[in-house]
Amino acid sequence: MTPNSTPQTSSANRPIRFLIGVDGGGSGTRAQACLPDGRIAGRGQSGPSGLGQGIEQAWRHILSALADAFAEAGAPGTALEDCAIGLGLAGTNVAEWRDGFLRAAPAFRQLVLDSDAHTSVLGAHAGGPGAIVAAGTGSVGEAFYPDGRRKSVGGWGFPVGDEGSGAWLGLAAMREAQRAADGRGPEGELTRRILAATGGDADAMQLWCVKAGQHAYAQLAPIVFDCADLDPAASRLLDAAASEIDSMAHALDPRGELPLALLGSLGRRLEARLPAATRARCVTPAGDACDGALHLIRRALAGAVA
Repeated sequence: MTPNSTPQTSSANRPIRFLIGVDGGGSGTRAQACLPDGRIAGRGQSGPSGLGQGIEQAWRHILSALADAFAEAGAPGTALEDCAIGLGLAGTNVAEWRDGFLRAAPAFRQLVLDSDAHTSVLGAHAGGPGAIVAAGTGSVGEAFYPDGRRKSVGGWGFPVGDEGSGAWLGLAAMREAQRAADGRGPEGELTRRILAATGGDADAMQLWCVKAGQHAYAQLAPIVFDCADLDPAASRLLDAAASEIDSMAHALDPRGELPLALLGSLGRRLEARLPAATRARCVTPAGDACDGALHLIRRALAGAVA
């Protein structure tokens, strides 16, 4: 997806006070306000700003996180038209949501919007080329190539996609528990703990499943890790999750030429189960998605100057 940028406001003759990077998804929003020389002045957090949950909510939570960041910077009430902002948000791949979000934007000096996956890869590799596979509640892979091309894989959403994620792993564990409850599979430590976590008997487990969504299934994933040394079924599920992450990494970079950063709570925990060739490509992330969003806005400003 090509970044979306708004034109400068009429206050362009005044110096920019803050550069802002925002990372927003389905579970929360983080904002980082920097001085023009790059020093971090303040940080803020708020509720979800993934565009799929609503444009009005997204802007409300972004502005709330910004207010906290300005307060920490000792500059409450900073005029948005004196700020340039880069945002990496979930849901920007849907044109209707993306366009509606931009139409509702306050009058920042400059605004650049892209996906949270792209800002994650920029942050992880300090704005340079590289690949990421992020596996937390959901999962997605993204690559940024030396020639400027980019590619995304996965991220199709739960329950049909998001392979290797916490929700995917929890759903797989639930299937194991249901098979055990029916006598179609063995009852082991994993299935006993899943049953206990979802009500204690088959009827309660079924009711839990009726009500559960992505977040609830992701809460079962830690049980799988806890049982890895106690139950072969749990170890097999973790190997399957690692195989999905490896598949995304290979699809992004079949020749294995790009540095790879594993992000998210599951991505980091599954690294040891990846093939040796994939592990050899793994690097420690240089930064996060807020840092990547700051790379976006700095590039936009440099282009405007040029």
